[in-house]
Amino acid sequence: MHTDRERRVLDAVHTGVFAAGNWRPAASGRTFEVVDPATELPLIAVADGGPTDAGAAFDAACAAQPDWAATAPRERAEILRRAFDGLVARTEELALLITLEMGKPLAQSRGEVAYAAEFLRWFSEQAAHIGGTYRPAPAGAQRLITHRQPVGPCLLITPWNFPLAMGTRKVGAAIAAGCTMVLKPAELTPLASFFLAEVLSEAGLPSGVLNVVTSSDAAALVAPILADSRLRKVSFTGSTEVGKILLRQAADTILRASMELGGNAPLIVFDDANLDDAVEGTMVAKMRNMGQSCVAANRLLVHESIAEEYVERLAERMAALRVGRGTEDGIEVGPLIDEKQRQKVAGLVQDAVTCGARPVTGGLMPGDRGYFYSPTVLVDVPATARIAQEEVFGPVAAITTFRGEDEALTLANQTRFGLVGYVFSRDISRAFRVAEALETGMVGINEGLVSNPAGPFGGVKQSGLGREGGDEGIEEYLSTKYMALALQQN
Repeated sequence: MHTDRERRVLDAVHTGVFAAGNWRPAASGRTFEVVDPATELPLIAVADGGPTDAGAAFDAACAAQPDWAATAPRERAEILRRAFDGLVARTEELALLITLEMGKPLAQSRGEVAYAAEFLRWFSEQAAHIGGTYRPAPAGAQRLITHRQPVGPCLLITPWNFPLAMGTRKVGAAIAAGCTMVLKPAELTPLASFFLAEVLSEAGLPSGVLNVVTSSDAAALVAPILADSRLRKVSFTGSTEVGKILLRQAADTILRASMELGGNAPLIVFDDANLDDAVEGTMVAKMRNMGQSCVAANRLLVHESIAEEYVERLAERMAALRVGRGTEDGIEVGPLIDEKQRQKVAGLVQDAVTCGARPVTGGLMPGDRGYFYSPTVLVDVPATARIAQEEVFGPVAAITTFRGEDEALTLANQTRFGLVGYVFSRDISRAFRVAEALETGMVGINEGLVSNPAGPFGGVKQSGLGREGGDEGIEEYLSTKYMALALQQN
């Protein structure tokens, strides 16, 4: 059962389709249940939207686009700033909501609220600085002028692992640029998106700029929007496999696309690394969100001369983590999102052991309720193990040793993914040399946390297209218009 406080927070959340500034049930009248992954009990039923609801939401976005594009940049900025204040002011109830629907400990949920709010503040500062250029043509007879304009109505699709932050990272940029949107949150964690829509509405966001539709059948919901010739952009965060499907669909109408997809992050610890920093950085890079993060360290590559001490320290830290329901005091590791994800993690661990890896700690599914998996350390993980090629998305540290820098880079780049990598070394020349050679869009140097609203988040290879956050983030929602002006001669 849920506590009175938990029930009050849940009862205060809108659960319908949000279109044209109004909340209403799904056109079909159907709902689906959001489940607490720590208890396996239903939290609340939400609208199960379909193509009719998608059409209504997208019509609202298209109708609002001309007026919103013409809105003064300062006005857009002030709305985002008020929304930032609104999220911060309601941190505790929003953090509890995230913990209930996603499972992460309350301390991490509070951290997500702060991180998510910062995207709104960052893009509020970007909104009034959208620039253009004016310069003479090389031949001198013309002036070349560029003007930045919003791309137009957008479809934004967010994942379940950071249900609020992945929303603000997209929504904040779109609002700042002058775009309207339909937001389709993950079926497993839609409640934070409802909360975000409410906060933005209270901050003065006009009706139709942001529309939110949830569904138990994502493909059926987004298909009519993707096929609509009025859509100008799709932004998706999720698996590479789904991203490929969306890119194929986007090709039919030549849509602008931003794709933040899967990862298989290498974390390299050289023999000259500060072990205290390396272990602490590994814990951050590996265990944030129970390892359910696209930037989680997936393959730990450790120099053979320090491997024994590194493993001993890391295993001690991992074994000491408290596992349980995220609402309880002192809990550091919550459940995985659902049973399917837990079985995937267990399967990857078992495959690694079968291939010759040795478990040092963990590898258990504790308790009889909730999708928990104990923090796990594996050593001697061979390149043939699936965990060396697949994103584990769970609390499993898979360790492989190396002898030299070239071998470490070969192992690190031996993947179709390229989102992020981590390097630990006190030799600054080596650190930068390796960072530049890593085939990734981001690198943490003696740092286990790379995510920052002021930094451009994104990958290369099959980890995606485009960037979110940083100065580049708003560019994804702008198009460039070039005008040639002929100067009349006296």
